[in-house]
Amino acid sequence: MLASPLHLTRLIMKVLVACEYSGAVRDAFIRAGHDAMSCDLLPTDVEGPHYQGDVLNIINDGWDLMIAHPPCTHLAVSGARWFKDKLVEQAQALEFVRMLMNAPIDRIAIENPISIISSRIRKPEQIIQPWQFGHGETKATCLWLKNLPLLKPTNIVDGREARVHKMPPSPDRWKERSKTYKGIADAMAQQWS
Repeated sequence: MLASPLHLTRLIMKVLVACEYSGAVRDAFIRAGHDAMSCDLLPTDVEGPHYQGDVLNIINDGWDLMIAHPPCTHLAVSGARWFKDKLVEQAQALEFVRMLMNAPIDRIAIENPISIISSRIRKPEQIIQPWQFGHGETKATCLWLKNLPLLKPTNIVDGREARVHKMPPSPDRWKERSKTYKGIADAMAQQWS
């Protein structure tokens, strides 16, 4: 009698990418075979599944994984000189981060630059750099993780330029600075699948 062949099936996850207009992380998970949707108050920059509105309206819709990029405007230490003038906004931003962290989703990653999340809520599990994932730039990015492994570098490269930090003023500077690097998005999709 012949043994039946072993069939391995890949789990398709339902992935929510919160506070993302660019589609970078969403599309990386779609390329990896998952059912992924981005969500932001802004429309998406590229065609793809996107909910334009408040993420809290859909956070309870049975997601397997959420990767959230809460706005850093009132959180990033790069803006510390203005902290005294925006205490209310900062408190609201921290409360939003807490709601994301406490969402009823088994696996969660919160991504933000060096920020007061570390001192007001908790330290991140990991700090990554674009140069660890194929981009010759520096931009320290913190990851607060729930039931997810640390990201392993995929392509360490030379050229440690602070391109994002040196961007000249422009109407879209904030938008360009907040985009997720493709190498990091691909690593998330491959390693957290």
